[in-house]
Amino acid sequence: MENPADESKQSQEAEKKAASELNNLLEIISGTSAAIENIWAGNDGSEKYFGMLRTSVDRAAKVTAQLVEHAGGTDKKVLFHPELVELARPRKAAPPAPQKKRRLLVVDDEPMALVLAKRILSEEGFEVATAQSGFECLDFVRKRPRHFDLVLLDLSMPFMDGEETFGRLRAINPEIVVLLSTGFIAQERLDRMLAAGMAGFLRKPHRPDELVAHLRSVLASVKMSRAGCLVNTLATS
Repeated sequence: MENPADESKQSQEAEKKAASELNNLLEIISGTSAAIENIWAGNDGSEKYFGMLRTSVDRAAKVTAQLVEHAGGTDKKVLFHPELVELARPRKAAPPAPQKKRRLLVVDDEPMALVLAKRILSEEGFEVATAQSGFECLDFVRKRPRHFDLVLLDLSMPFMDGEETFGRLRAINPEIVVLLSTGFIAQERLDRMLAAGMAGFLRKPHRPDELVAHLRSVLASVKMSRAGCLVNTLATS
């Protein structure tokens, strides 16, 4: 006969997995919707249907957020490293075009999530590389330890999860800027990764404009910190 405690633990793990999967799916649906919306913009009647789709995605996101909270995940939607909080403010208006493209590495085991992220971010002027596993991500960074301005990292990946990948990235380059993007993470685990120097956390799903705004905000704050000691603080956290 199965132990009730084991059954409860299995149930909690199933809830966590379900919450993470739902947020991943909503991320893909939201990104796909935004891409199609750009293609069909201006067509008669299209705004009505896209409006209904956006409303449905928002409702689904609220329900999923409740599931995340029930499963013991953080209730935070966005969280930055304490040393970056004052500098990392999302900007509503697009900043002036930079002299060079900022280089991003997006890591996720969902192929569709990578396709969407690369399209969205490339259209916003970023130079984007993608990796479908922690191993592939580490291979990129070992070859060019200081090539990427920011790594956008998923947490739930097979064989090597985001936390382990993050730790190994920091061993290669202690100043690497890593932003976690995931559907579910327990608060204590998030606190541990922030204390270890992670730049911040974005909970899926996020709209394309929100994602771009937060990435620009973190990149701008890190750039500003080069004149001070924030990067060193992150590196030695």
